[in-house]
Amino acid sequence: MFKKIPKNVFVLGLVSFFNDIASEMIYPIVPIFLTSVLQVPVSIIGLIEGVAEVTASIMKFIFGYISDKTAKRKLFVTGGYGLSAASKALMGLAYSWPFVLFSRFIDRSGKGVRTSARDALLLQNSTSQNKGFIFGFHRAMDSAGAIVGPLIALVLLYFLEENIRLVFFLAFIPSAIGVILLILFIREKKKTAKEKKFSFSFKWKDINPKFKFFLLISIIFGLGNSSDAFLILRAQSLGFSAFLVTLAYVFYNVSQTIFSTPAGSLADKIGARRVYGIGLLIFAAVYLSFAVINDPIWIWIIFPIYGVYIAFTDGVSKAYIAQYIEEKESGTYFGIYQTGIALSAFFASFLSGILWTKFGPSATFFYGSAMAILALLILSYGKLIKGL
Repeated sequence: MFKKIPKNVFVLGLVSFFNDIASEMIYPIVPIFLTSVLQVPVSIIGLIEGVAEVTASIMKFIFGYISDKTAKRKLFVTGGYGLSAASKALMGLAYSWPFVLFSRFIDRSGKGVRTSARDALLLQNSTSQNKGFIFGFHRAMDSAGAIVGPLIALVLLYFLEENIRLVFFLAFIPSAIGVILLILFIREKKKTAKEKKFSFSFKWKDINPKFKFFLLISIIFGLGNSSDAFLILRAQSLGFSAFLVTLAYVFYNVSQTIFSTPAGSLADKIGARRVYGIGLLIFAAVYLSFAVINDPIWIWIIFPIYGVYIAFTDGVSKAYIAQYIEEKESGTYFGIYQTGIALSAFFASFLSGILWTKFGPSATFFYGSAMAILALLILSYGKLIKGL
């Protein structure tokens, strides 16, 4: 089956691989950098992550819509990855949390510019029989980069004597490689005369009810799905050093990589809805575990299981949506979906920071687990409603 992967899909996978090497070189150490180096309280970390996600969410819809109107994909994908590459160097210049916020703003702006157009490109190169596989493969390549990135960070932290700033600067290199690959190898499908005449217009009332229902489920779930920075901080609160936190994060990404493509293929066979529901159940169990554990040994078990949740929801959710949209309008609809979950993620991260500060880490994870169960119940109830 891997021999049948279209060139654009494979190259986009490589781009995500290198970009995630860069992102994950710095992501697991940013919370530690903020709390240990800049002496920032956890509530501010929640604010930073929340604002970053809101930025991405707004831009995902706007630029998804623009990419549909202009029928262009590569321009936005390249520009978005370029912004994210620049943000890596900016992070190394930060000597106060507002500058970290600015760097995260640039990084998430890049994600907002590229995501919907990239997903539209993936959909453009898929068929009705392999949507889950295509999106699962891309998720797996993304996760593979997320394995390599923290490992590189571990080596650099060791040999650079935990010089976190220099790690930030070095993270620019793989990110730039991804941009170069995009420029050189991605080719958009030529539009037919009919497609060139197509004028896209967006009306909420015309959206498929099944898409609206899944969007509702995703937003409810997203209201409890806070930034992964809180998982990292939880591990640190149980006594993990920066080195051990990063190593645990590697196992989480290994799990993602192993299960993402099989989860996508499973979605093609039994339906994306069922696979996504399993993912919600896994998330609820993981967050409940983070709320109640006191022994740090459990981190080595829970982090990999959390990676399985990602595998069963990320690419699968896009395959779910792809059943109800056409490629020519996919930038907008992927953008709507990404905007909805990102806005809810802003609320989740902001509230989680407050819950952590006021009531302790367990409150953050009890809340997240409860919202996942609520989303799963509504998803299951929807099967009983005709048309949903």
